[in-house]
Amino acid sequence: MYFDFGQVPAFLIACAVVIVTPGVDAFLLLRTSMRSGTRAGLLALAGIHTAAAVQVGLVISGLGVVLARYPMVLTALRWIGAAYLLYLAVTIARGLLRRTDGPADEVVGERPFRQGFLTNITNPKMLLFSLAFLPQFIGAGQPAAQLTLLAVVFLGLAAAWELLIVLAASRVAGRLHRPGVTTALDAVCAAVFLTMSVGLVV
Repeated sequence: MYFDFGQVPAFLIACAVVIVTPGVDAFLLLRTSMRSGTRAGLLALAGIHTAAAVQVGLVISGLGVVLARYPMVLTALRWIGAAYLLYLAVTIARGLLRRTDGPADEVVGERPFRQGFLTNITNPKMLLFSLAFLPQFIGAGQPAAQLTLLAVVFLGLAAAWELLIVLAASRVAGRLHRPGVTTALDAVCAAVFLTMSVGLVV
């Protein structure tokens, strides 16, 4: 059997739980879209899923298993990812201290694609998640083909959900773009990025 579609219903349920759980991606997209608009949010989304596609591709090709066998590589990625998230948190916090409240700042608005890409490509969680999660639903299917199908479904669902975040955030940005709201959003995002950075390290 090339594809085992009997695994898809359970896989969709598992995907829904994983995708709607807030993480770095959701907060980055929310902040980018509210402060810099739909285009910036879409660029960040494209960066996020370019990195995710690279990591899932590594798993499908078998390189992910090889990388997982070398803890030093994953450790290096983890520290780089933690440093980048810390950089984002510190930059946002500095902006709060300076009371900057423009539509674009040094964290969001310059290179949203790069920010989305870097926050994901330097985070080994996606690679390890793919290694642990996707193979559980291979079933009787041909492994490479089934993994490809599962990866496409997962990334498609994640992209659709995150696109809704971008569009919703952009839509309400005009009504919520007040100093108190943007300050609170920045504070929450800085705290989330800092927490995720510490989480990667420990």
